[in-house]
Amino acid sequence: MSDGVMRLVPGVRVARTYRRGWLPRDIVAGLVLTAILVPVGMGYAQAAGLPAIAGLYATIAPLLVYALFGPSPILVLGPDSSLVPIIAATIAPLALGDPARATDLAAGLALISGAFCVAFGVIRLGLLTELLSKPIRIGYLNGIALTVFVGQLPKLFGFSVHADGVPATARAFAEGVANGLTNPTALAVGLGSIAVIVVFRRWAPSLPGVLVAAVGATVLVGVLGLAASAGIPVVGPLPQGLPGFGVPRVSLDDLMAMLAGGLAIAVVSMADTSILSRSFAGRSGYRVDQNQELLALGAANLGSAFFSGFSVSASATRTPVAAQAGAKTQLTGVVGALAIAAMLLVLPGLTTNLPQSVLAAIVMTACLSLVDIAGLVRLWRLRPSEFLLSVACFLGVALIGVVPGIFMAVGLAMAAFFWRAWRPYSAILGRVEGMKGYHDITRYPEARQVDGLVLFRWDAPLFFANAELFREQVQAAVAGAATPTRWIVVVAEPVTEIDMTAADMLAELIESLGGSGVTIRFAELKDPTKDRLKRYGLFELLGAHSFFPTVGVAVDAYVAEAGIDWVDWEERTP
Repeated sequence: MSDGVMRLVPGVRVARTYRRGWLPRDIVAGLVLTAILVPVGMGYAQAAGLPAIAGLYATIAPLLVYALFGPSPILVLGPDSSLVPIIAATIAPLALGDPARATDLAAGLALISGAFCVAFGVIRLGLLTELLSKPIRIGYLNGIALTVFVGQLPKLFGFSVHADGVPATARAFAEGVANGLTNPTALAVGLGSIAVIVVFRRWAPSLPGVLVAAVGATVLVGVLGLAASAGIPVVGPLPQGLPGFGVPRVSLDDLMAMLAGGLAIAVVSMADTSILSRSFAGRSGYRVDQNQELLALGAANLGSAFFSGFSVSASATRTPVAAQAGAKTQLTGVVGALAIAAMLLVLPGLTTNLPQSVLAAIVMTACLSLVDIAGLVRLWRLRPSEFLLSVACFLGVALIGVVPGIFMAVGLAMAAFFWRAWRPYSAILGRVEGMKGYHDITRYPEARQVDGLVLFRWDAPLFFANAELFREQVQAAVAGAATPTRWIVVVAEPVTEIDMTAADMLAELIESLGGSGVTIRFAELKDPTKDRLKRYGLFELLGAHSFFPTVGVAVDAYVAEAGIDWVDWEERTP
């Protein structure tokens, strides 16, 4: 099989290189994951205004498809809370309360969002994920951990709340506890499950503590009849039957009416999937092709559409569960999908006594592994501005939502980058005895300068936003020189771009400096940037003799022209 096909279908490569020692861990992780996938999928389907069974259909097909096309070894795709409001808002006006039509429309919407994601991958929009810096990823994971943890607290205490976001959920949880909604038995089972998971993780990491907790709690509730006697909320029995393959039964008019909703879902799921994929890749030391990630996300949505499901995205709750359960490859997702299918066919009652508080315990202990305090401390020590960016992303994700929080953090990062380019550092350079090169005189006050020569370094591209500042700094450097300036040499290695606004400014500056008897020269200007000056006509205006390969050559040229007795310390070094 060719390398191109292998890149397009990573699952084949994984199958060829699969290690036998991974199999037990992938199977256990898949079974653990199943316990989470079932209630979450059913719950999100109902929240979107669809039959509960649609959530399981939207879980099975995407897991199998992503196992074939997905580049991430442990990313879990499925119904997601960030997509539910968009799905509901898009299909509700068209379904008019008809469950069958709502199911068809949701599948059609998945078809649209999947097509958009595939298109994004084909045109290589994965490069946009390069905007997701490490501080953003740390803040995102910490925000997700808090969001998930708070969201599971009501389930752990044995009741449910209808709220979105950390503040609203925390408030509703506190009110529920204050109003006596806590189910002590459910809480005891949940806390006991947390204890089992933590003990196994600490002293027997090779054993599936999560699975032990889930099975043990299910048996306990069933034997003692706690669902009836103590009112413990349980998952309950599953619907029966598997979906058949079929093209969504929607008209062209329906598809056009849902186009905007499909695009919105594609953008949201692309952002969510990309940052989760990159975050886990960074923590685990592997790389993921983000364009392939978009193709796999699109294929998973198409698979969901053809099997009566709805739009899916990467899951920030189920992925860490898989990771904590020991998942090594996408075989975990395959096991989860096949387990759900088997349950739908022959064992729909298997989840009858599975306590909701145990699922909350599993998710809460898994999400704690996302917290990266050490990363935050490192940012604080080495780069306080990026620490603040990470905190902003954390607060954005926790307070206003995952996708808005990510976009806010990216916006802040771009603004900070633009500010640094808008107001870059500049320096006057001089020669320091015993050191090679030319150095900032504010850091080395003992540095020598040549009479009549100013070496001015500009640490950024020249563009419309900083062109005027450049002019002011150059003029100030000339005016503030200890001796009348004859040459000012712009040390231009950091100048990787000069736009038209900056070019016009340079032309004016050359003329104004020339009128005062000051000549402007450039050193270390890169050839691509020099080519731009040629197109602008500035190269001819200055002359080829105005460009020097190094600062040293520029200094030698000035000394020779001015006839100054200048002895370079470096030349006297034996």
